[in-house]
Amino acid sequence: MGDTTTTAAVRKVANVIIPVRDQDRALEFYCGTLGLGKRVDQPFGGGYRWIEVAPEGAETPIALCPPPEGTEAGGRDTGIALSTADIDGCHARLKAAGADVDAEVSRMGGPVPPMFWFRDPEGNTLMVVEEA
Repeated sequence: MGDTTTTAAVRKVANVIIPVRDQDRALEFYCGTLGLGKRVDQPFGGGYRWIEVAPEGAETPIALCPPPEGTEAGGRDTGIALSTADIDGCHARLKAAGADVDAEVSRMGGPVPPMFWFRDPEGNTLMVVEEA
């Protein structure tokens, strides 16, 4: 028997999932407004679609999928933090595009980077932080 300890270990985050009711509207927001690229848009069983979006060069994509049966989509704090080199420029661009963003960039000081939160069209919350 070979050693499966190494091969069975979790190696990376494959993707993060945001359950959405309206995948077309979500795709337009995440690609059009936010500026992410579409990586995958494939149908799968029961009339569903598997959609992945990500910033250019990112290893881990965001999957925009229908919610599991019996659960609602939207209104979730996703825990997803995206990064930018220009927090003020990113905030201004999203605000000008009509995105639901915090009124101001939060600056707590110390080791906490400047950041702001925004909501997608279904009320899911994500964060943008400035790269160190």
